[in-house]
Amino acid sequence: MKIAIASDHGGFSLKQELIPWLKEKGLEVIDCGTDSEDSCDYPDYAKKGCDEVLSGNADFVILCCGTGVGISIAANKVHGIRCGLCPSPEIAALVKQHNNANAIALGGRFTEPALAKEIVEAYMNAEFMGGRHQTRVDKISALED
Repeated sequence: MKIAIASDHGGFSLKQELIPWLKEKGLEVIDCGTDSEDSCDYPDYAKKGCDEVLSGNADFVILCCGTGVGISIAANKVHGIRCGLCPSPEIAALVKQHNNANAIALGGRFTEPALAKEIVEAYMNAEFMGGRHQTRVDKISALED
């Protein structure tokens, strides 16, 4: 599995915690920046991470900003991306099971690294349920047109 990860300055520290953990699990990681805690704009990094998914270079993207809200809003503006803000493992699993999300967002200032790892693990272990959820995902995709 190949995972893209991107953050702004508010999510940089959490991103830096997740990268070695993902690699230790044998996963390939594409770091889409940022590279420091210097102030920057989360939409730029949301786009970089989402582009890796849309191009087929990554299976999904983990996006981190201070709250997770701004970067998730930006990601959801990218055609073809479905991003869910995941404050808990339960929500992360549902984001995949019900919404077939290809992006998850985490709040770097509100999510401890241990919890973030549980969230990512729950998302990766979940499977899209299809059925009635596919109908809803199709309707979401139609909103982009």
